[in-house]
Amino acid sequence: MRTRQTLAWMLAAVLLAVSGMALAQDANQNRTLLVNGQPVSVAVIQVNGRSYVDLEALTRAANGSLSFSGNQIALTLPGSSAISNATPAPAASPAPAANPGFSQAFLKAGIEQMATVREWHTALAAAIQNGIPVAANWLAPYRNQAATNLRLASVAIQTNSDRRAFQLLTDEFQNMANLADKYIAARTNMTYISPDALQSDDLNQRIVACGHSLGSMAASGQFVDDGSCN
Repeated sequence: MRTRQTLAWMLAAVLLAVSGMALAQDANQNRTLLVNGQPVSVAVIQVNGRSYVDLEALTRAANGSLSFSGNQIALTLPGSSAISNATPAPAASPAPAANPGFSQAFLKAGIEQMATVREWHTALAAAIQNGIPVAANWLAPYRNQAATNLRLASVAIQTNSDRRAFQLLTDEFQNMANLADKYIAARTNMTYISPDALQSDDLNQRIVACGHSLGSMAASGQFVDDGSCN
């Protein structure tokens, strides 16, 4: 034990290289040792202008550990939080998550669905404007493809924006189906259909407005319901 204490006094100068430790500078007064800003009960002596402490006493005061191996002494001190009585600052509250908008998978599926409904609408409008009999059999492929793409969009839903936009895609699909069924029924009943019938058709105008609204959302990547699809 004496050998350890002798080595401890000889190696006490190592304290000057330990981060966070400071010594008072007045040689004519009793000195107070601060470890990470906290006073510890360790005697400090001065020899030939140099300050020394008992290494083992310091280790105990700082809740550290001291080990000996041959001619080596290993001093391990805990982090500043282990010996500081200061109350830690509260963690900053996380910033609110930004609007995630549309997921890439849903955006891709939604754009494909919108394109299919637009083709379906264009085919119907061309037939009406050119006096071509509107028949269910040649409009069926457009309807079936739109139904398939709508299911694919439902599988791609990941965010809340995806979910809300999917409802509008569903409304647009249903409105387009109703519009096609309306003119198919008129043709079946031999009802005259004016070439400009769609221009005064409220359901058609709603489909066009909803398509523009969905296109704007796809371009911005954010959900904004302006009521066009309702």
